[in-house]
Amino acid sequence: MRGMDNKQVELFSYVSPEKRVPADHPLRSIRAMMDQVLEELSPTFDAIYSSTGRPSIPPERLLRALLLQVLYTVRSERQLMEQLDYNLLFRWFVGMSVDEQVWHPTVYSHNRDRLLENGIADALFAEVLSIAQARGLVSREHFTVDGTVIEAWASLKSFTKKEAEKASAAGTQPPPDDPGNPSVDFHGEKRSNQTHESRTDPEARLYRKKGKESKLSYIGHVLMENRNGLVVDTRLTKATGRAEYEAAIAMVDEIPGSHRVTVGGDKGYDTKEVVRELRASNATPHVAQNLTARRSSAIDERTTRHEGYAVSQTKRKRVEEIFGWLKTVGLMRKVRHKGEKRVGWMFTFASAAYNLVRIRNLEAVA
Repeated sequence: MRGMDNKQVELFSYVSPEKRVPADHPLRSIRAMMDQVLEELSPTFDAIYSSTGRPSIPPERLLRALLLQVLYTVRSERQLMEQLDYNLLFRWFVGMSVDEQVWHPTVYSHNRDRLLENGIADALFAEVLSIAQARGLVSREHFTVDGTVIEAWASLKSFTKKEAEKASAAGTQPPPDDPGNPSVDFHGEKRSNQTHESRTDPEARLYRKKGKESKLSYIGHVLMENRNGLVVDTRLTKATGRAEYEAAIAMVDEIPGSHRVTVGGDKGYDTKEVVRELRASNATPHVAQNLTARRSSAIDERTTRHEGYAVSQTKRKRVEEIFGWLKTVGLMRKVRHKGEKRVGWMFTFASAAYNLVRIRNLEAVA
């Protein structure tokens, strides 16, 4: 018998979001860990917020919503609020009831900016890492370091001469054909970070990887432990030729403890300076040898003859899985924020989200 297409809407509903989420849903374990992290951060939130005045959006809900935005690759705050309006899974994860009104996107952004300005991402990342350490998932001896280019939220059209250069060239340029989106002809003009800067994001730098086109970019760096491929430290720097070397040394210097560690890396780290600095930091450099006809490797048989060196060369490739997740899922291929501080905040937060997913997957397999 054919069922009737009844258009009448039920007057009452007695189903809560908690009952609609399956018991084995991956977000359940992630939310349990996130709630544990937020509980530890509660004193930090008390220091940020005033004890008087009108209550704001709870920071716990802001961070849960931001975590959903990263996990589900929601490109804008407006789309996130739309999902929160009708998606019961999102409402359950954030902690909202079925009939609770969602926030206006601008209100959400302004409240989130308070967390951006107070370094909450670093504290949240540290708490997530402490969960992994308490569960015995983190190595204390074997690490890998690497960096990746992150495209800035700025186009090459915005990369124009600095104010001093503009002043000297005043009166020589015709008026734009379209003030909102003018046509720009860069043919024959030499552009560099010394003479030009982006009007959209002045802290972004023009950078080109070998074999790739130049883009306005930052560089994100991670230090990965080799046991399970978890991120143990992050950095975000301006895109310069020495950024990867300097970030690598800085992160290795902050590895806790005085015991000797191994640090893997790709061929780009095979320089005498990097190898010397790593050894001075009580780390054995397990970087890949960059052997060509014109140069020799800074790593010799004193290091490569050990079995651990070959293991590090296998394990270090896992760092590309981190960068792949951050760029395809974690909104880090082209960031939506401007400025080194804000982009670095989001890079650290997305790395914490990766660790939460990785911990959940490791325990699901076990």
